[in-house]
Amino acid sequence: MSLLRPSIMMMLILTAITGIAYPLLTTGLAQVMFNSQANGSVIEHEGVAVGSRLIGQNFTQAKYFWGRPSATADTPYNPQASGGSNLAVSNPQLDKNLQARATLLRQADPLAPASIPVDLMTSSGSGLDPHISPLAAYYQAERVAKARDLPLASVEKLIALNTKRSMPNFIGQPVVNVLELNMALDALLPHNTTGNPS
Repeated sequence: MSLLRPSIMMMLILTAITGIAYPLLTTGLAQVMFNSQANGSVIEHEGVAVGSRLIGQNFTQAKYFWGRPSATADTPYNPQASGGSNLAVSNPQLDKNLQARATLLRQADPLAPASIPVDLMTSSGSGLDPHISPLAAYYQAERVAKARDLPLASVEKLIALNTKRSMPNFIGQPVVNVLELNMALDALLPHNTTGNPS
């Protein structure tokens, strides 16, 4: 009995510290210091949540920039089924997937350069990547400009404005958030907006 009371007291103290105080402290600090990130990095348009800066969307219309292919189960960019394709280079299915993606991109824009940026061909490790490289965005610029009846220079300027670089630069590569870029396009020409990304 003499050992039971200190054990119970220690369990209650540690439960209060690690199970109540610590989670409340970290949650409170996250809300104060990193509010957007703590709440899912939600992107809003006119007060309505349209997506997250962390999860891609399946844009398929010619007037929008397309993201990386998604390998998530059931539907593209399904956050509840995150994961890459896990296909080995020796797997014939990988070749079929790459061939199908290349065909889709060339049908959407027959005049695009023959060399397709790798991030437009392959899915990310999570299958949810919301970013593409500036090279992948510029590859699609002519198709988007033509579909929206815009000068190519205007679309390329929008890509440059939406390209984010790491600080300092040597930490990572520049990236473009596809949803934010497409929202900037819609803001440029409101009559081209759509409630559905596809």
